[in-house]
Amino acid sequence: MKPADLVAQARRLAKASPKQPRDVDLRRAVSAAYYALFHAVGLAAADLLIGPVGANRSDAAWRQVYRSLQHGEAKARCESLPDAFSQDLKDVADAFLTLQRLRHDADYDPFATFERPDVQNYILSAEDSIRKLVKADLKDRKAFIVWLLFANRKKG
Repeated sequence: MKPADLVAQARRLAKASPKQPRDVDLRRAVSAAYYALFHAVGLAAADLLIGPVGANRSDAAWRQVYRSLQHGEAKARCESLPDAFSQDLKDVADAFLTLQRLRHDADYDPFATFERPDVQNYILSAEDSIRKLVKADLKDRKAFIVWLLFANRKKG
């Protein structure tokens, strides 16, 4: 799943009906924006921890890391992100939380309403967050990914 393809899909959906956007298109655009960021994090995790495409990469291990990102756990980890992370990675975590909440509203709340300009801003937020994640210092990006994927063990 390519994050850029999900962003492109979100954009197409947000402008699918030129005059009056259909509710279903705006809802699916919100969902696609969240999933673009979610899959960007999964891709970054697998590439950083296992390695990008190449002869020495285990595809099974890569897939396992990619699929290990869990929505609820990532939410909890974003909510408790330490202050030591850069502002850009804090922004990524905040966007993750906001887009996830909006995706839940879009997918499960029949009374939620969305306006095209707002949805377009959500898409920009996802795209900006993906850029911030990708451009973050390698050491910081790894620490962020590890923070999202692995819970701290309690002493005892």
